[in-house]
Amino acid sequence: MIEITDKKEFHLSNQHVSYIFRVMEKTHILEHLYFGPRINSYDNYDFLIERDVRTGNNFIMGDHTSSFEHIKQEVPVYGTTDFRYPSIELEYSDGDRISHFEYFDYRLSKGKTREKGQPRSFASEQEAEVLTVILKNRYSDIFLELDYGLYKDLPIITRQQRLINKSRENISIEQFMSLNLDIPNENYEWVHLDGAWARERHVKRQEVQPGVQHISSTRGASSHVYNPFFALVSAQTTENKGNAIGIALIYSGNFLAQIERDNFEVLRLQIGINPYQFKWLLKPNEMFQTPEAVVCYSDSGLNGMSQTFHDFFNFHVINNKWQKDPRPVLINSWEATYFDFNEEKLLEIAQTAKRIGIDLFVLDDGWFGTRDSDEGSLGNWKIDYRKLPNGIKGLSEKIHSMGLKFGLWIEPEMISMDTPLYKKHPEWVIGHPQKNISHGRNQYVLNFAIPEVVENIYHQLESILNESKIDYIKWDMNRYISEAYSVLLPRQQQGELFHRYILGVYQLYEMLIDNFPDIMIESCAGGGGRFDAAMLYYAPQAWTSDNTDAIERLKIQYGTSFVYPLSTIGAHISEVPNHQVGRTTPLTTRSEVAMFGTFGFELDITKLNEDELLLLSNEISKYKLYQSLITQGKFYRLLSPFDSDITAWMVVAKDQSEALVGIYQPLDKPNDHYHRLKLPGLNPKLRYHYMIHGKNVIRFGDDLEKIGLILADNYTDRVGEFWSREKQGDFYSKLIYLKT
Repeated sequence: MIEITDKKEFHLSNQHVSYIFRVMEKTHILEHLYFGPRINSYDNYDFLIERDVRTGNNFIMGDHTSSFEHIKQEVPVYGTTDFRYPSIELEYSDGDRISHFEYFDYRLSKGKTREKGQPRSFASEQEAEVLTVILKNRYSDIFLELDYGLYKDLPIITRQQRLINKSRENISIEQFMSLNLDIPNENYEWVHLDGAWARERHVKRQEVQPGVQHISSTRGASSHVYNPFFALVSAQTTENKGNAIGIALIYSGNFLAQIERDNFEVLRLQIGINPYQFKWLLKPNEMFQTPEAVVCYSDSGLNGMSQTFHDFFNFHVINNKWQKDPRPVLINSWEATYFDFNEEKLLEIAQTAKRIGIDLFVLDDGWFGTRDSDEGSLGNWKIDYRKLPNGIKGLSEKIHSMGLKFGLWIEPEMISMDTPLYKKHPEWVIGHPQKNISHGRNQYVLNFAIPEVVENIYHQLESILNESKIDYIKWDMNRYISEAYSVLLPRQQQGELFHRYILGVYQLYEMLIDNFPDIMIESCAGGGGRFDAAMLYYAPQAWTSDNTDAIERLKIQYGTSFVYPLSTIGAHISEVPNHQVGRTTPLTTRSEVAMFGTFGFELDITKLNEDELLLLSNEISKYKLYQSLITQGKFYRLLSPFDSDITAWMVVAKDQSEALVGIYQPLDKPNDHYHRLKLPGLNPKLRYHYMIHGKNVIRFGDDLEKIGLILADNYTDRVGEFWSREKQGDFYSKLIYLKT
């Protein structure tokens, strides 16, 4: 899949894509030539070189075609006549920032292993090849290694970079992006996901303007506000047609995703660690590695891009152990009890849960210290025997004896001032001790950049996990880092805190997984504040949002699906009136939204009547019937909640033998027009059976795509039935199952 010509031109290609760059003859800098649909191999790629005479700043004396401002590059740096933003910026011992990384060597390898310390994608030797290009700084013994990963069956290129200091001097890394991609502007628009707590990952689509546009996080986490993903799309691109380039970052900390449109209609795309508040001291014989970036190409619209990301994350980022096993249907105690519970109440909920078919009971916040509110006890992971006289061990054993699995909530990265840990180690809090340290949710952030902090929290949790029967952990994180300072880092290394912190988070995940491999972890950060690909490396599902309202979840889950597979999207039925927005929606609607994710519950089911419990039992049975289709099929977004008064989506089995359609109309309309819902992705030659309006229908896949589902009924000679029909009302939903 990787070809290298005699002229040092590198062509990475599979059946889907080509990625081509070369070593420039005079400067030995890497020039980017092409990324897009697969093209044929050639003896050389001179025909892709674009080089007009530019009389401005030129790198080579007398050569008016050596202005790097007008050359597309793989690794642009400062000091080569490129006035656009570089992807790497270094400060040397004398204070200068001029670099010149030129070609030195390359190596090829097959496969990618799971690594410790920093998440990245993995693959067998049959699934992927890796090209590593080695560059050397012309002015010092600084080496830059560029990893290009190419997957056999996916239109995916991964990028990761390492800087190795073989000189005798310290250097300072001021900026080090994971990916730089210079491409011609083709009237592109860009798509990204933004929001806030309780309204995460809303879809935004805008024209790419001249200058710089970016999304980022400066909060210590990937954040509720922006997600480490963006896409470039042609103006004509829809969900099912047109070109799309998607870029995601496997990282959970501060990131920058940037588009720079220059005055010669070239777009520079970059993603990586945010250089704001970042500075890394690289000493002699040390190495720094960036997070891995993922670049996806689709010629079948945004759905094609999303399906590629879904397959990639499902099979090359998420741990093999959790890839195909059905996820348990769970009930979480939080909205049922908040902090006010005892063992008797929890067992009552668990007994009812078992009766209706739930698989897993999760005890949320409030089980440790003297945690009767959110004002204390974080960092004191000692069981509260007032509430749980038999401890977590006794409770978990009783839950297991019912035939349920047991899960536990933790928030290991935080600390409260009333704890023994804080009193013993106040220096373990992130912040300057002589300056204000703000609180969030009445808590402070432990400095996970310190290995001893990670070890302490691990050992506190280890004692509970060792003695109890725990199958699942919900790992929460409820506040950002607002005053990044560590009393244990020297002045010149304070810019390392944010990155060292997130590496510490990864370290604790690895310690838990290594020692308790059968415990499944669900990540959470005040809901969706750290829903990113790096978290999926450790936790195969994530709590998508604290907002559990079914109507709000249409937008949240729709946007999340642009990048992340349904098998990762935590989606639950909650109480009404909803605790976040006060809306009352039908139980079936709440269920049929939550079904397109990892299904669960956030309410006190002991307060429901028998009819409601029977309905929930039926919904659980329905979900389990469709679960493998939902989590392993191809997901199609059909109608957007951002553009339409109806939302619709569909999952189609990989073999096209079955499909499940979800249709949602938040507000009913009087005298509405007719609706037809076109269904892509079916086999055009097969007949599909489905039921609608109480009638069995058989239709071919091709006309379901070209004409669509007819959502209105036919009332010819049935006028009386029309006037007496049950109105669908507000907050209406419908599932339609199609089978060959």
